[in-house]
Amino acid sequence: MVYIMYKLVKFKDIIKIPPSLFKLPLKEAAIYVARELYEEQVIEDIGFVIKILEAEVSSLGKIVPSNGSSYHEAIFTALVFEPILNEIVEGEVVLVEDAGLFIRLGPIDGFLHRSQIHDDRFILDRGQGAFFGKTTRYIVRKGDIVRCRIVSIGTGHRFYFLKIGLTMRQPFLGKIDWIKKEIRKLKKGE
Repeated sequence: MVYIMYKLVKFKDIIKIPPSLFKLPLKEAAIYVARELYEEQVIEDIGFVIKILEAEVSSLGKIVPSNGSSYHEAIFTALVFEPILNEIVEGEVVLVEDAGLFIRLGPIDGFLHRSQIHDDRFILDRGQGAFFGKTTRYIVRKGDIVRCRIVSIGTGHRFYFLKIGLTMRQPFLGKIDWIKKEIRKLKKGE
């Protein structure tokens, strides 16, 4: 099965064009407003909006008394990031904290709790900004590329951000160097 985390989505809304944007062509004004409203926001059942790419705007608008803005129906095309539960992802470790690691997954970061690093007990060395495996002697630090599985997806307060939980406690997950080591062991028959 192939999963795709990025998609193009069309959605319909009524857009409020303020008088300060009346000097622009209607389409440009609508795209400007849509970008302010939707980019870098989570839309329930759609995903994280990265960029508004296009807009089709009705030239027939409505004006509400004592408001001054015009309201137009519009259909927007957006580039959206939608993480998928159980998907295998690769990313860069961007932050090492007491509780675990933050992994950059394209436009957002996922969180890997320290208990999910590997089937080993990992200890944080604050001085080096790295976790060390007690038995395996594996080390993971900022800048390392890791392969993880998405185990939870949630939204933060009022859908303003995505919370992605990750694990590396499965075969062929973890720091890329660890995976290569496991593959070499298998090829040797260990």
